[in-house]
Amino acid sequence: MSKALDGVRILDFTHVQSGPTCTQLLAWFGADVIKVERAGAGDITREQLRDIPDVDSLYFTMLNHNKRSVTIDTKNPEGKQVLEALIQKCDVLVENFAPGALDRMGFTWERIQELNPRMIVASVKGFGPGPYEDCKVYENVAQCAGGAASTTGFDDGPPVVSGAQIGDSGTGLHLALGIVTALYQRTHTGRGQRVLAAMQDGVLNLCRVKLRDQQRLDRTGVMKEYPQYPNGTFDEAVPRAGNASGGGQPGWILKCKGWETDPNAYIYFITQAPVWAKICNVIGKEEWATDPDYATAPARLPRLKEIFAEIERWTMTKTKFEAMQILNKYDIPCGPILSMKEIAAEPSLRKTGTIVEVDHPTRGKYLTVGNPIKLSDSPTEVKRSPLLGEHTDEVMAELGYSPEQISALRTAGAI
Repeated sequence: MSKALDGVRILDFTHVQSGPTCTQLLAWFGADVIKVERAGAGDITREQLRDIPDVDSLYFTMLNHNKRSVTIDTKNPEGKQVLEALIQKCDVLVENFAPGALDRMGFTWERIQELNPRMIVASVKGFGPGPYEDCKVYENVAQCAGGAASTTGFDDGPPVVSGAQIGDSGTGLHLALGIVTALYQRTHTGRGQRVLAAMQDGVLNLCRVKLRDQQRLDRTGVMKEYPQYPNGTFDEAVPRAGNASGGGQPGWILKCKGWETDPNAYIYFITQAPVWAKICNVIGKEEWATDPDYATAPARLPRLKEIFAEIERWTMTKTKFEAMQILNKYDIPCGPILSMKEIAAEPSLRKTGTIVEVDHPTRGKYLTVGNPIKLSDSPTEVKRSPLLGEHTDEVMAELGYSPEQISALRTAGAI
């Protein structure tokens, strides 16, 4: 069966996480992704957070599946010629260098357009145009600058960054959408274009409900679904809301049986209005279904702390899985707090390809995250990440270089 992006060739100048997230997703959909790396070193994550000496780290392998690796010295004049040949043959160049790095290499937008007017140049940057556009940005900086950290955590504590990589991987996902969109537009215009995904912008896009709440707060001075209501106070900015759901259906994380020794023996419980009577029956508070202080959603808002404490008395008598099984029978929204160990062992995630076991020639078998997006006519096969420079000769031959020319370029240090 063909792949959605068969025939698309990506020149991958990315490293660490944000860019590789984008190019790996495109590779999963069938694009031929050629990863350009520094000879002798490669992507810095090959050696970061290693758990096996002198073997590519999981950090690298889990972000670079289905790609081919070539090593080119772009400062070498002959190496630069090889790179020009690749630009002429590829559809998309993806980079997440520091601001201005591609220009300093001699590959400005204008130069790339001279070499290939159909080339799409896609970039991850920390910030868009403005006072901070020349600043380097990493994951946690993006979460802070994009509004996520200020709205995460509890009101009596400091801002908190999320364990989810919404700055790096989140921006990579945004960039992938931009690239596919630009490829589609090119079918009509015949022209390439620049695609920019700024990490601050990507995080803010994922935090849009908090921008919604800022405007509500400016207008009304209070937000009744936040835990600060009715006894707390609201300042000028959206506060940290703990584990509140952030929407119209109040939710909270509650202890389950075993919480004293298991840090993940918890469940997320949503008091959805249409199933309120069922919730009352399950927890043994049938009278709340008709009591005017509890029967309606507006009446419950100032009493949420008390309500969740009562529900927690019930959840503490059940494991998170027992509670979920009971609640699901009554269509009560809930979800267990799953640890990474539990997720890694979950059979259903293996069956759908969300968790995949991959065999690597030096690392051996390891688990990785598979394609989160499933297409019925473009199934994903997760292939191992490349060894450093593994495909240099293969790609050079595709560019038309003879074995003798490849040998000469290697002797010259160009590849």
